Amino acid sequence: MSAARQRPFRRLSYTAVALLGAGALVAGCTSNTPESSGGGGGGGADAASSNDEPGETVRIGFSAPAADHGWMAGISQAAQAEAERYEDVELVVAEGTNDVSTQISQVETFINEGVDAIVLLPFDGAAMTPVALQAMEAGIPVINVDREFNSPFAARATILGDNYGMGVSAGTYICEQLGDQPDAVVAEIAGIDSLPLTQDRSRGFADALAECGLNVDNRVAAEFTVESGEEAAANLLQAAPQIDALWNHDDDQGVGVLAAINNAGRDEFLMVGGAGSANAMREIESGESVLEATVIYPHTQAADGIALARLIAQDKSMSDLVSQAVPQRIVLNAPVVTAENVDQYIDAAFES
Repeated sequence: MSAARQRPFRRLSYTAVALLGAGALVAGCTSNTPESSGGGGGGGADAASSNDEPGETVRIGFSAPAADHGWMAGISQAAQAEAERYEDVELVVAEGTNDVSTQISQVETFINEGVDAIVLLPFDGAAMTPVALQAMEAGIPVINVDREFNSPFAARATILGDNYGMGVSAGTYICEQLGDQPDAVVAEIAGIDSLPLTQDRSRGFADALAECGLNVDNRVAAEFTVESGEEAAANLLQAAPQIDALWNHDDDQGVGVLAAINNAGRDEFLMVGGAGSANAMREIESGESVLEATVIYPHTQAADGIALARLIAQDKSMSDLVSQAVPQRIVLNAPVVTAENVDQYIDAAFES
């Protein structure tokens, strides 16, 4: 099989194929010694550790869905940037695909080539479980990113965003702004309703609102695209003549949501976004938009997966943990970005 090699990653010819928040844990916990030689805490994510020293070269296969969405493009870019940090990592990148059969073939090729680890963001977690099990049975550790497999034996480690926590963060922020208005009208623009991640986000949002006596009065669903966001928002605005707060699940579809809001001339409510795009953060930073906040859904998950895969393949552990092993499951935080803290996040944000 021919392949065009690049350093430090290569793109296979068989298919057309900024660590933030909890990602700092991975970057800051890479020492192979169980105890830190330093005194107190507070070290930055860029602090050097013994694991930053080059070790045996590891070949990591990486597969993810097509980058047809700002967040997904950010996922792949961050993974490749993380691999470039290490001279002992060779990243084998399969072209992003939304075809399950193609992604299965990519993983089968990784297995046949004998890579040292696989970082896999599946298009469909359940459908990719059998081939992930094959990799594990072949002795190749699999790092499952974002969309979970349906077997605990299909991955050595799983790293996830917190969809329920996103809803809780959005609802809590709205409660803080409107909690003294028991009759406040709250609206929600969800993503694809059939997806568990959307259901988790809506459930967390409703649970958080209930804590301050609010509830979702108007709800529509979009499809994580600009066009669907604009259409869903236009329908919502027509149906709801008065809104006090709106949560939009996704900043990519939020581009369309904001267009519909501007076209309707509505500005009586505050809006919270979701995912944490640079576009959304610039709106927040401007102070001239209804968009006052967005909730991070880390696009650095696969980058964290690369860091974990390197540790596992080199039989290393995480220095800031007492246990000498990489955790089996990591759920990343869902912080709220506002005008007060946007400068901490915007430089590492993805573009919608």
